[in-house]
Amino acid sequence: MPLRWTVKHHDVATIESLQSTCGVSPVVAQILALRGITHPEKVQQFLELKMTGLRPPTDLPGVVQAVEIIQDAIENQRKVTVYGDYDADGMTSTAILYRCLRLLECPVNYYVPNRLDDGYGLNSNALEKLKQRGTELVITVDCGITSVTEVQLARELGLQIIVTDHHHIGETLPEADAIVHPALPNANYPFEGLCGAGVAFKLAWALCQQHCGSEKLPERYRNFLFGAISLAAIGTVADVVPLLDENRILVRHGLNCLRQFANPGLTQLMQLCKLDNKPNLAAEDIAFTIGPRLNAAGRLGQAQLGVELLTIDSEDRGKALAEYIDQLNKSRDSLDRKILRAANKLIDERFDPSAEPALVLAQSDWHLGVIGIVAGRIAERYHRPTILISIDKLNQKPAVGSARTSCGVNLYQAISNCSDLLVKFGGHRAAAGLSIDPQRIDEFREAFCHQVIQQVAVENLVPELDIDAEAPLSQLTLETMNDLEKLAPFGQENPRPVLCATRVRLAAEPKTMGSDNRHLALQLEQHNIRIRAVGFGKSEWIEGLTSGAEFFDFAFKPVINEFRGRRNVELQLIDYRQSKQATVSAS
Repeated sequence: MPLRWTVKHHDVATIESLQSTCGVSPVVAQILALRGITHPEKVQQFLELKMTGLRPPTDLPGVVQAVEIIQDAIENQRKVTVYGDYDADGMTSTAILYRCLRLLECPVNYYVPNRLDDGYGLNSNALEKLKQRGTELVITVDCGITSVTEVQLARELGLQIIVTDHHHIGETLPEADAIVHPALPNANYPFEGLCGAGVAFKLAWALCQQHCGSEKLPERYRNFLFGAISLAAIGTVADVVPLLDENRILVRHGLNCLRQFANPGLTQLMQLCKLDNKPNLAAEDIAFTIGPRLNAAGRLGQAQLGVELLTIDSEDRGKALAEYIDQLNKSRDSLDRKILRAANKLIDERFDPSAEPALVLAQSDWHLGVIGIVAGRIAERYHRPTILISIDKLNQKPAVGSARTSCGVNLYQAISNCSDLLVKFGGHRAAAGLSIDPQRIDEFREAFCHQVIQQVAVENLVPELDIDAEAPLSQLTLETMNDLEKLAPFGQENPRPVLCATRVRLAAEPKTMGSDNRHLALQLEQHNIRIRAVGFGKSEWIEGLTSGAEFFDFAFKPVINEFRGRRNVELQLIDYRQSKQATVSAS
């Protein structure tokens, strides 16, 4: 199903005002205006990203109380366990706080649940084992805010417990000794978008200040925080939280610190990802290289090795861990493709995607660590909210599903309205997880599709491609790109600008690339200007591009490709269509 292209409306007066009052180039003014950043003070904050823009760590709700409890544990040498999560945000959160407490000479270890055996969040069996092993204080990172029953158990076991989290707060708060969360009720913290690693960084920062008795820290502690902000940047990008406000500062400075202050394990992983020689690191480098590798370890039940990679001091062990985690990512990719083939086959045999408001697919023993990725790929391909459900082959456990949205459908709302058919569920607008009795899957499919239709009619399930501007290829110069990069870091809620060029020729035959020929390489030409373009995962376009049409319109994200010391503008393709006389409509 084709995307519906819409070029955003441009307010010329606002753009001209930004140019004159803020001294920015026309292209930067145009994008800022489209994103509603028009007040000179806000523009300055958005572009400058000074470290002083980070709010004091003690402003974060719950930090003061948490610091008091942790400081008491350090002084009395009570055993502390950092209880993490199995995704990249959880691993980086765990590493930040574990490394901080080691620096402060606290007897500390960490525990990371196994995605396949323990599931998400605090686990009662794990808490009992930690108590048996002598833990006296548990500090959760990136989890715990909805673990009301488990926190109560911890208290009954005689454990002190501090919850640090950023996820959606339920109707009841856990009765922890302290809760650190940017969205605590009645706290009124100005920015609720921190990820788990961002919250852990703020707590670690406050602990260092408390330990040193000063806001100005000695070099040893400053160097730790430079490394910690690098980990917070990885967690922030990998967890796809908004790259706005404090998150932009964390990512900008974390990227700048990453190479200098990374531990041996992370350094080795960056070398495997070929990031060690890049002149400048971008958020996309984390999103497409480091983040997926850490997440692969968690998806395949090896999250503890991800945390070890981020905390190890041994070069040899760091190298071995980096190579193993890189291999896990290749295994994850193989599983991903296998399940994707099976899911597409199921769609071909049983469903007409154009007539279905949503796709709910179930099969025996699909790998639980990968079904979320595949659900996202299917949702993107068919433009339908998609749920993949893995059924236990022995039928001894509930089936487990992972959901991804499309076309603006609020997944959490749709699934919540079907909750009477589920064992349990959780998530947010764009992604969710659930467990269900296999006998109720067909009933759930019908109910879920009905809920999707209540939000968006089937005929309106056509995704729009919002385009920031139409840009001739001649305008895509290095000078323009350098201006656009001032808006970085790019990511959630601050995406890299999407542009389009119309009536473009192919200057050469399309070529596939990559080890499996999944990707596409093109040479585009317009008015004697040629630019290389790549379409990741777009090799199936070749048939349409070689069907005999002379002109095409392309939608893309422009980037700077740096290779062997040379910098060139390159286009990352999003969509294409055969050209018509009329151009795209304006919204």
